[in-house]
Amino acid sequence: MRPSQRMRDLGVVQQGAAILTEPARAFDLPAEKDEAERVVDELFAAIDRISQVHPFAKGVGLAAPQIGISRAAAVVQPPGDAPAIVLLNPMVTARSGETDEQYEGCLSFFDVRGLVPRALKVTVETAALTGEPLTTVYEHGLARLIHHEVDHLDGLLYAARMRTGVEPIPVEEYRQTGRAWVYAGNARPEA
Repeated sequence: MRPSQRMRDLGVVQQGAAILTEPARAFDLPAEKDEAERVVDELFAAIDRISQVHPFAKGVGLAAPQIGISRAAAVVQPPGDAPAIVLLNPMVTARSGETDEQYEGCLSFFDVRGLVPRALKVTVETAALTGEPLTTVYEHGLARLIHHEVDHLDGLLYAARMRTGVEPIPVEEYRQTGRAWVYAGNARPEA
């Protein structure tokens, strides 16, 4: 079974669906606190299902549109034992000028991996369930994961961020499954 078919069977909306290319609707917090909690619970349940069939050495994220809910919520599970990060109404408010390119995968088109340039550091503003704004700075792999999910909520897939002329590679050619991203100097990752 192809990886994208497996993700579809687990409830992940696949590339080509309109919901993946439309900006998600923000929550009015705290008025929609119960709805936000319900969506976040659905995201965690989906990540649990997905993680049972595929290991994620680099961490994993899932945005609400990927499970058919057009709301501005995403969950990121960093690699290792770090606690999950809940993003409600997130916005990238600053990016470092320093970038690198690493391969990314997306559960909504999991048959390929794409070489995506991203900032090494991003500042993200999210909302607490109380409506209070929260600002956090993320670096390296976590910045990449968070920015990928924020993009989903803005209706962007990672292919839109790839350099002109660079195409995703088939997952069979990708050689970094099971390994964390590398952040050392300007070393270019291998396929």
